[in-house]
Parts: sequence; structure tokens; C-alpha cells
Amino acid sequence: MQPIDIGIVAVALGMAVAAYRILRGPSSSDRGAGADVVFFGFVGLVAFLGFRLNTDLVVDIVLVCTLVGFLSALSVARLISGGKR
Repeated sequence: MQPIDIGIVAVALGMAVAAYRILRGPSSSDRGAGADVVFFGFVGLVAFLGFRLNTDLVVDIVLVCTLVGFLSALSVARLISGGKR
């Protein structure tokens, strides 16, 4: 097994644990944190896939996804806090 394959499995396991936290989380903040972990795990899987396929296009995709994920994390935090700053 190559190190990239081990990384893919580790990220997938982390995403599975976070998905469980989204489904069973007692509070909305747990669900928001789990959603962030799942999204950034997806970005990590895309990056690993880019390394595996040896393509340069993945760098642009990961950059855009990371920016969108950061903005969505801010939106979820604002939603959880009830719109307070």
C-alpha cells in the first residue's frame, strides 16, 4: 500500500466519524463542526486523488473548494450563533 492510499483511507475514516457526529450530534454546533470536517475531508480526498493521478488541475480545484469551505464555515457559525457578531 502506498502512502497516498493510506492517506485516502485515513481521511475517509475521519469523514465517516464526522458524518456520524452530524447524524447523532446533540447540538447544532456539533453538526456544524462535523459538516466542516466532512467538507474539508472531501477537499483532502480531491487533493490525494490529484496526487494519485499526477495532474496539475487539482491545485486550482482545491484552492477554490477551500475558499468556498471557509465562507461556508463562517456562514454556519453565524447561523448557529443566531446572527449575533
